[in-house]
Amino acid sequence: MPVQPHSVQTPAAALLDWYDRNARVLPWRIAPGSPEHPDAYRIWLSEIMLQQTTVAAVIPYFERFTTRWPTVAALAAADDAEVMAVWAGLGYYARARNLLAAARAVTALGAFPATEEHLRALPGIGPYTAAAIASIAFNERAAVVDGNIERVITRLFAIATPLPHAKAAIRGKVDALTPPDRPGDFAQGMMDLGATICTPRNPACGACPLQPNCTAGNPEAYPVKAPKAARPLKRGTVFWLEHGGQVLLVTRPAKGLLGGMLALPTGPWTESEPDLTGAPATAEWHITPKAVRHGFTHFELVLDLAVAQVTKRPAVEGNWTPVADLPGAGLPTLFRRAVEAATGTKSSRASGRGEPPTSTGARWHPPASGRGQRDFSALCHSERSQNHACHDTRQSHGGQ
Repeated sequence: MPVQPHSVQTPAAALLDWYDRNARVLPWRIAPGSPEHPDAYRIWLSEIMLQQTTVAAVIPYFERFTTRWPTVAALAAADDAEVMAVWAGLGYYARARNLLAAARAVTALGAFPATEEHLRALPGIGPYTAAAIASIAFNERAAVVDGNIERVITRLFAIATPLPHAKAAIRGKVDALTPPDRPGDFAQGMMDLGATICTPRNPACGACPLQPNCTAGNPEAYPVKAPKAARPLKRGTVFWLEHGGQVLLVTRPAKGLLGGMLALPTGPWTESEPDLTGAPATAEWHITPKAVRHGFTHFELVLDLAVAQVTKRPAVEGNWTPVADLPGAGLPTLFRRAVEAATGTKSSRASGRGEPPTSTGARWHPPASGRGQRDFSALCHSERSQNHACHDTRQSHGGQ
């Protein structure tokens, strides 16, 4: 009797078999084999949140958003400030502004576009996000490439070209592998493989369904990345103006970094030594021995903390917020750190220099004399400038 040739699975079939057994349980995901249909709103929301952000960080935000705004129409009708406050802490705040714009565009259309091409027309949706939504929510065959998939593909095919120059070759390989059936499950399976098996360090090659096809002699050598340029350092001043137990908050301009967010007032962010330019009012400002540090995509920021207490509330635009209410005010991370530095809470995380206070909750007191006591009268009418450094527009699932 003739011997039948041994059947060898294609990489896509092997990956889908593995995914059926090992798919992660995520709040926006439909389990493989489920009769339910993916909810385009939940897929879109999760993909926007996952840009440059890990799954672990996104899950509580996703659950808060979908509890408060269970449909795209509900989100479209939401107040901008409320959405920005709920987003606070997730970072890359242009995403939140685009989220609202896209929700309103979809509501006007009556439904989400069902193709990769038409999804690209929505605010905040680039090539990766459009492909992911089209494949996962609408079962359209599309080449989905996030950070995890990049890692899997560069190892599978031993692509030695450094990123980002290798992106076109990677996308071509993904496109060739993606099956016409279950493209969404294939994409999610590749994401899960990169997140749980083909990890950046110590990959579990013995458990990988693609191991028989993998050509990487040393998996950890891939992907090859071009050397990173050092991020420049920018300096500035953040202002804590207090009156009767309340602190002045302002809304940042809609465009630019942290646009539309509640914040403490700041001066310009430049490479020069910071001063009191941009202070919100005439006051006896004192520079504390602390600084607030924060990393943006393209630069590092160090802000001096200037504090002042006034007996008469100045006529300035903004919101006066009780100090006790600041933790729940929806401030982005940079300004939460400034609050921590000013109030003495969590100071070891917030401050960039100087000694922490002796007890939690202790308020910094200005010195009797020294650097902080400057005449501010010549600066009180200075126009506050804003830094417009661009956001990183790469779209990936980062460290999920």
